[in-house]
Amino acid sequence: MSKMKAAMAAVLVMEKEGVTQAFGVPGAAINPLYAQLKERQTISHVLARHVEGASHMAEGYTRAKAGNIGVCIGTSGPAGTDMITGLYSATADSIPILCITGQAPRARLHKEDFQAVDIASIARPVTKMATTVLEPAQVPQVFQQAFHLMRSGRPGPVLIDLPVDVQMAEIEFDIEAYEPLPVYKPAASRKQIEKVLDMLETAERPLIVAGGGIINADAADELVRFAELTGIPVIPTLMAWGAIPDDHPLMAGMCGLQTSHRYGNATMLASDFVLGIGNRWANRHTGSPEVYCKGRRFVHIDIEPTQIGRVFAPDLGIVSDAGAALRMLLEVASERIAAGRFRKWSEWAGDCRRRKADLGHQRKTNFDNVPIKPQRVYQAMNEVFGRDVTYVSTIGLSQIAGAQFLHVYGPRRWINCGQAGPLGWTVPAALGVRAADPQVRLVALSGDYDFQFMLEELAVGAQFKLPYVHVVVNNSYLGLIRQAQRGFSMDYCVQLAFDNINVPKGEVAAGYGIDHVKVVEGLGCKAIRVHAPGELAAALRQAEAWMSEYQVPVVIEVLLERVTNIAMGTEIDNVVEFEELAATAADAPTALALLD
Repeated sequence: MSKMKAAMAAVLVMEKEGVTQAFGVPGAAINPLYAQLKERQTISHVLARHVEGASHMAEGYTRAKAGNIGVCIGTSGPAGTDMITGLYSATADSIPILCITGQAPRARLHKEDFQAVDIASIARPVTKMATTVLEPAQVPQVFQQAFHLMRSGRPGPVLIDLPVDVQMAEIEFDIEAYEPLPVYKPAASRKQIEKVLDMLETAERPLIVAGGGIINADAADELVRFAELTGIPVIPTLMAWGAIPDDHPLMAGMCGLQTSHRYGNATMLASDFVLGIGNRWANRHTGSPEVYCKGRRFVHIDIEPTQIGRVFAPDLGIVSDAGAALRMLLEVASERIAAGRFRKWSEWAGDCRRRKADLGHQRKTNFDNVPIKPQRVYQAMNEVFGRDVTYVSTIGLSQIAGAQFLHVYGPRRWINCGQAGPLGWTVPAALGVRAADPQVRLVALSGDYDFQFMLEELAVGAQFKLPYVHVVVNNSYLGLIRQAQRGFSMDYCVQLAFDNINVPKGEVAAGYGIDHVKVVEGLGCKAIRVHAPGELAAALRQAEAWMSEYQVPVVIEVLLERVTNIAMGTEIDNVVEFEELAATAADAPTALALLD
C-alpha cells in the first residue's frame, strides 16, 4: 500500500484503464487533479477554449477508434453544466466518455458556495452514472466502476464530481493490486439465433438494417461476411454508414426521411422481412411505424433491453451485443449452408443492385450554377477525396445533403452526432478524432451556423497541431429550419446575412455577413473561399496541401445560393424530391460502376 492524494489515485486508475489523452479546461476546484496529471506526465492534455468543446472532443476521440474512451475535465459550477450537451450527445449515441469536474469543499456544498452546483443531479438523466465522491478513500473504486459501466452493456458516459478537499486528501492505495472490472456484454444464444434463421428462411425479400451498435462492437467485418454468406442486402442507419462500403453490391442504400437514398427507401418498401442489428429504429430512419412496418416482419437484436419494443413491437426481440449476435449468425448459417439446409437470396439481391444502379433512383449533383448549388460541393468532395477519407458532421441541411450525396467506404469513416445533433459539435469533434488518429485523412462538413457555434476551438487545432480540412457550405441561413418553416408559410428569424461594414460591396462575400476567412485566419488557421464550381477541386486539394504544410485546420468556405431545398419528407414513401432533372453518368459514377 502507498500513501497518496486521492487525485493521484484517480490518475493512476485512468492510466491502468488505458487513458492516454484528455481534453479540458483547468480551474481552481480541479487544480489538484491537474497537479497530479502534471506530475505523472502520462496523459496528454489538450486545452479547449470552451468546456462544451472539450466534451465534444472527448466524443470525437472515442468515436474514432474501437476501445477509446475520451476524457474531459473541468472545474466546478459552469464547467459541469457546459458539459451537459456533450453528455447528452454521448448517451444518445451510446458513446462512452468520462467527464470529471471539480467541486466546492464538502463542508460548503450546502452553503451556496462560489460555483457550487449539484452537477451530479443535473447530469444523472444523461449519463450511466453521475456521482459526487464524498469519501476520499472511495475515489479509486468510483473510477473503477465508471470504466466498468462505460464499457458494459449499452456503452455510455459517466460524470465524476470531485470536491477539492477530496482530491487533496491522503489515502492508502496500491495501484499494483488494481485490475479493471470484467466488461459485461449480453450475447445471443444459439437457440435464439436458430429461431432468427428459421424466420429468415420464410422470407422472400429480406433486409438487414445495420445500426451504430455494429460500429461500437467493431463488428463491421462480421456484418459484411454474414451479408455475403446469405446474399441479404444491407441498409445501414446513419450511425452505421460505412459498416458496409458504399460500393459493395449488397449495400442497398440508406432509408429514411432525410439522410436517405431514393433506392434505399424503394428497397425498404419492397422488402418483406427486416433483421435489425444494433439499431434503435430512430424516427428519421423509420418515419411512422404504420408505413415503415406495413407488409413486413421484424427481428430486432440490440444490446439494450429497453430498446426492444420501444418504437414498435418486433416479431422477435433478442438482447445481445451486435458482434456476439453476428458471430453466432455466421456460425449457425454456415453450418446450415454446408448441410444444404439454408437458402440464399441472390435474385432479390440482384433486384436491389439494379435499383441502386438505376439513374432514375439517383439525385442530380452535376450543376454549374453560380452561386454554387450544394449538391455540386459533394460531387467535388467525392471526386477529390475518393475512398480513403473520414468525414465528421453533425446537423442541418449540410449534414442531410452530405449523407445523400457523399460516399463512405469503411467503419468509423463517417463520424456523426446522431440523436442529439448539437450545433457547434463538428469543430471540436473533428479535433478529437485527429487527436485519436494523427494519420487519418480527415474532412469535416458544416453549414455556416453550425460552424459559427464553436469556431473558437479552431485555435485549439492551431495551438496543438491538430490539422484537418473543414468544408463550410455557406448560404447565410439556418437552412434546415428555413425549409421546415415552409410548412408555416414563413421565413422568420432564420436569415444570417447582413452587410458586413468591413467587406467592400464589390467583393464576392459582400452580403453574406460574417467574413469567415478573416475569422479563421485570426484564430491561427488557414482559409480558402470558393464561389464557382470550377474552383472546388483545386481548393480541396490546396486545403490538403496547406494542412500538411502548416499542421493547422484549413477551412474551405463555399458560397452557396441562398435557398436550396434538399429532398426530405414525412414518410419513407413520401419524400419530396425538389430537383426534378434526371441524374446522368456525371452525377452517379459509383452507381454505374455496379453495372460493370
